[in-house]
Amino acid sequence: MLNVFDMLKTAAVNYARYVQTRNEIANLPAEIAQDLGILPSDAERIAREAVYGKAA
Repeated sequence: MLNVFDMLKTAAVNYARYVQTRNEIANLPAEIAQDLGILPSDAERIAREAVYGKAA
């Protein structure tokens, strides 16, 4: 069973991954984002799903 410190560490690592992913998507050059079929405004949703999984 995870203790509180392990849970906090996991949460911090996941949040750091989320922030990095969100920032990278939001800052993609327009041409690359268009080629990938994503909008920078979708960066938060895409990053959240990538790190935490898709909500049911």
